[in-house]
Parts: sequence; C-alpha cells; structure tokens
Amino acid sequence: MSDLPTPVVFCGPSGVGKGTLIDLLMKKFPDAFGFSVSHTTRGPREGEVNGKHYHFTTVEDIKKEIAAGKFVEYAEVHGNYYGTSIASVESVQKEGKICVLDIDIQGVMKVKESSLSPRYLFISPPSMKELEDRLRGRGTETEEAIKKRLGNASKEMEYGQGEGNFDRIFVNNNLDETFATMTKEFKEWYPHLKEA
Repeated sequence: MSDLPTPVVFCGPSGVGKGTLIDLLMKKFPDAFGFSVSHTTRGPREGEVNGKHYHFTTVEDIKKEIAAGKFVEYAEVHGNYYGTSIASVESVQKEGKICVLDIDIQGVMKVKESSLSPRYLFISPPSMKELEDRLRGRGTETEEAIKKRLGNASKEMEYGQGEGNFDRIFVNNNLDETFATMTKEFKEWYPHLKEA
C-alpha cells in the first residue's frame, strides 16, 4: 500500500469549520481527494443512497466485520454504529486519490491502532468562547445541544493539543488564512496536487 496516496484524517470540535475547510480543499483540488463511504446501522434518511452517502448495514453484520478487523475506526453513537472500513479507504486510494476521513477523537484513537498510516490534522478554534459564539450563531442547536458540544469540544481540544497526537494543528481564526496555510502544507505533502 506504500505506493498509494497517504490518507488524511481531519479532526476537531463541532463548529470549528472542519467541513468548510474540507469542501474548499476538494473544490481547489477536485481530482485529488475522495471521501471514504462510512458504514452505519441507522436507517437511511430521505434522499440517502446506499453506497453513496453510507453503506447501510445491520448491527450483527458490522459487529462481525469489526471483530474480523475490517474497520479502521468505528463508534457507537446513540445506539447506532458508524465506521470506516479498510476496503472503503482502499477503494479511494486505488483511484489514485487522497482519502479524506472526517472523524472524531474516538475515531482517531481507533485509526492509530489500525494498519492505516495517515496524516493527522486537528482543526482548532482560536478559543472556547469563539467556538461557543460560532455554535450559537448557527441558530440550529438547542441550549442543551450547545452545552453538550462544548463539553465534548473541551475534551477534544485537550487531546488535539496533546504532544504527538496530530501531525499538524490548524487554528481556524480566519477561514481564508487557515485555508491558505493548509493549501501550502498540502502542496508540500502531496507535490502532485493540481488546482482546478
């Protein structure tokens, strides 16, 4: 697998701008990146297509595959399993693309136990106050959900800033500046990148 493109793991608290940065990266380098399609045991939501948005599976099947070592990471969230299979990552790599994994701290710890050797990136807010303002600014969260996300963010920040846990930490203080810095880093890591 050493001749295949090195995958990249994005991690960071909810509301930090991770998804936006990934979208910008994929637009700037449309042929370079691909998402692995995750597995889940939850039912499909309206408009979701099996194999495109998720691989929908059963608890029994996913537990068997996890036990067989076929997943690089997985988590149980609100009674449903979510995970990334080795095959899903390899299918992106075999297309010659850099596989992007957008996962939480729990997932990062699992990936570190797997045979996958990605680059680990942590996206950090400038401060917890700024993160709280962003979450409140979305206008989509209940007070309870905001408090839960901030509690999780505190733990994620502690791990994210721990020595040796990530290859690079990007503090997303200004989206344009963060993206410019990230683009520069990606061009150094992956010299073959071609802009759209």
